[in-house]
Amino acid sequence: MIQNHFSTGIAGLDRVFRGLLPGDNLVWHIDEIDDFLPFAPGYCSAADKAGKRLIYLRFAEHAPLVSASDGVEVREIETAAGFERFITEVRATLREAGRGAFFLFDCISFLSEIWASDRMLGNFFMLSCPYVYDMESMAYFPLMRGLHSSHAMEPITRTTQILTEVYRHHGIIHVQPSKVEHRYSSTMYMLHAWEGAHFTPISDSATIAEILTERPWPGLDAVRFRLGKWNRVFLESERIRERQLQGKPVAKKAAAAFRTLLTMLFSRDEQVVELAGRYLDLGDLLAIWRRMIGTGLIGGKSVGMLLARAILRRTDARWGALLEPHDSFFIGSDIYYSYLVENGCWLNRHRQHYRADDADDLHEARRRIIIGRFPDDLIAEFAELLDYFSQSPIIVRSSSLLEDSYGNAFAGKYESVFCANQGPHQKRLDDFIAAVKTIYASTLSEKAMRYRAQRGLLDRDEQMSLLVQRVSGSRHDTYFFPFIAGVGLSRNPYVWNPLIDPKAGMVRLVFGLGTRAVDRSDDDYTRVVALNVPRRRPESDAAEVRQYSQRHVDLIDLDASQVLAVEFSTLAGQPGDLPLDIVASPDQGIGADVRPGPLLLTFDRLLSQTQFVSDMREMLRILEAAYAHPVDMEFTANFKADGSYRVNLVQCRPLQIATDVASTTEPAMITEDNLLIASTGAVIGTSRQHPIERVVYVTPSIYSQLTNQDRYAVARLVGRILHAGGPRSERRILLAGPGRWGTTTPSLGVPVGFAEIDTVAVLCEIVTMHEGLIPDVSLGTHFFNDLVEMDILYLALFPERTGHVFNQLLLEQAPNRLTEILPEAARWSAAVRVIDAPLGSSGMTLWADALEQRVMCYLDAAGPVPGTELTLLGADRLLRIGSTDAD
Repeated sequence: MIQNHFSTGIAGLDRVFRGLLPGDNLVWHIDEIDDFLPFAPGYCSAADKAGKRLIYLRFAEHAPLVSASDGVEVREIETAAGFERFITEVRATLREAGRGAFFLFDCISFLSEIWASDRMLGNFFMLSCPYVYDMESMAYFPLMRGLHSSHAMEPITRTTQILTEVYRHHGIIHVQPSKVEHRYSSTMYMLHAWEGAHFTPISDSATIAEILTERPWPGLDAVRFRLGKWNRVFLESERIRERQLQGKPVAKKAAAAFRTLLTMLFSRDEQVVELAGRYLDLGDLLAIWRRMIGTGLIGGKSVGMLLARAILRRTDARWGALLEPHDSFFIGSDIYYSYLVENGCWLNRHRQHYRADDADDLHEARRRIIIGRFPDDLIAEFAELLDYFSQSPIIVRSSSLLEDSYGNAFAGKYESVFCANQGPHQKRLDDFIAAVKTIYASTLSEKAMRYRAQRGLLDRDEQMSLLVQRVSGSRHDTYFFPFIAGVGLSRNPYVWNPLIDPKAGMVRLVFGLGTRAVDRSDDDYTRVVALNVPRRRPESDAAEVRQYSQRHVDLIDLDASQVLAVEFSTLAGQPGDLPLDIVASPDQGIGADVRPGPLLLTFDRLLSQTQFVSDMREMLRILEAAYAHPVDMEFTANFKADGSYRVNLVQCRPLQIATDVASTTEPAMITEDNLLIASTGAVIGTSRQHPIERVVYVTPSIYSQLTNQDRYAVARLVGRILHAGGPRSERRILLAGPGRWGTTTPSLGVPVGFAEIDTVAVLCEIVTMHEGLIPDVSLGTHFFNDLVEMDILYLALFPERTGHVFNQLLLEQAPNRLTEILPEAARWSAAVRVIDAPLGSSGMTLWADALEQRVMCYLDAAGPVPGTELTLLGADRLLRIGSTDAD
């Protein structure tokens, strides 16, 4: 135990507190900074006398409390970078000082002004005070009286060891301890007058009343008690807005209030703030506040939805009638952070700044989040939200601070959860709270942390807000779903036909919930529409249209309270009022004598006989012009029998894709003798030409014979190979394999996670798993967003199509470096091949023309491959996909 050298430096005050203990945190509740200043010199002298370091943490705008000339070490700490960096630097300062140090903080009320949040002030104290205690150090925290709500005062009062009220009356300082932990005297909690060297208890009732009534007491009024910085600012802004609507001359005040609220709850990103300034007003921000639980920012997903709607309404009044109204609620980012702090999850999360791959720490943090508890007042607000929605299905969506921003989509990295919202009130509340916890836990998933690490975001202030939306659609028997849903891109990266204009945009359509449009389905397809030629399909004939039509519908089963996939044919065969003729057409069969069969989801009438295509194209054009950047949006649309419809725009964000898809110059003198791979679509990515240093190839003929357990083992092996050179090796890798990469069904492809294959430059899907499986062009899915954010070129090799060439024999006879990289993987040498350039005297080069939808990987020069008897194959030895041998 450290010898107790702690003192206030004022002997009389030490006697009031019955001495100070190692680890004491002292909060001084004051009316003015000047009321605290008399306590600082004694503190400095106490540290000097004890021979201990005194560190002054300087961050507020008020005059310095002490100067460096007093033997004080002054540490300037920046607040503008956000809470996470601030608390990280504070804790680093406390740790670096060692045990038994003295600390002096600027007035911490300044922090609630900067963060506009009493909750975050409370979080700061709960993360700082115990650290001082654990280090057996000592700290002074001045705090202004009457400024803070219970969200700050309760955690501060609960956590500190000593809380003292300070009053100045007729020039005399008075103190009245309200909490002194583990000490007591009969006069300790009395009002004391500081006179000379003595602190004299005051027992005269008249004097006590005179001193305490000199300033207004907040009283027992619960509304006033809750008013912190947040509500004070919004209530004042509300009064300004009322006067503005009355025509009063308050333009300057309204503009200032708008700027303040914008950075308090909407965004602090300069690009977003500039955009919001053009399309939102003070009334819009106050409307968000009225539908908000907690404090803090509403996050990127909420911002995108609100901005997109505002842009459309301000551009043309007709969008107000076409768009479904939204009645969403917002759960502020401070709720998330407070939940982590109060449930002991913060430190696990904080350690990920330094080691994002610590799976045990992440697991423990997620476990604590799932079993944690919300305070009763917050649960009451959740219950009130559910009362508003009654028994309408809702979706709780992630909306983090960095999500859906310029440069970072976070597509599919965080969870969103549907709530059927059926049954007794308590069950619905329990389901809602479970959904919130699920999303909070997803912030510490391996895929989310790896994404942040890859993009250099681990030290950024990332907090999770939530967007609670009514599910768009209507009830059909026991099912609930929207008529159609989809994803729209203002730039079309999949130009499969010369008539397609990439700038016209595209949509990816599904019938039912949009989950089937944004999640890559293993067993189904969607309708991809180029908006300037909507009737033109990638499929070449009626048989392909049938094969690649959507077969399953995602919907909410209200009786089962879960999202299910139901066969479209089942829904189409039920009586009801769905105008299916807008989206479905009879299967015309094959041949002139075959009678039309069941309905197929072709969306033909939707695309040719309604305003849907022109509306989608115009919507995307307006949003891209406003953002000055391509955009990616999610939507639903609900139709009536007469063809009229309304669109629900549920999400909008900058599309993380290069806009230059100009053709590259085709390399000369490429013959079939040195052609390794050739494809004429589907190709997604930008045009490019660069060397390929390594090919990782999963052999289709071997993989198809493996058990599912072995297929999972191969998937893990592929991930280890691709990360053998580090998280993002400079080596350009082409990954080729059978079926769909990233499938959850091993019979359909290789079940890797995207984080396992994110180091590749080129991803190739070869159709050899089974006859009915075709690689799905995943435009608009989370898988697609991962590809474009990592600048990975995607290509599919289709069976029996002209222009698709695959030199399988070369890949299977070239030297395999697998055991050199991972000696323990020898048993998989037949299933997984690692081929490095050069092959003999030949390097490998990739050439891709996105506009022409052509890709070639070729050898730079012909020559023998060392270690084999293989000479580069001529045209008669090239293996075309679907062939049974190489001749």
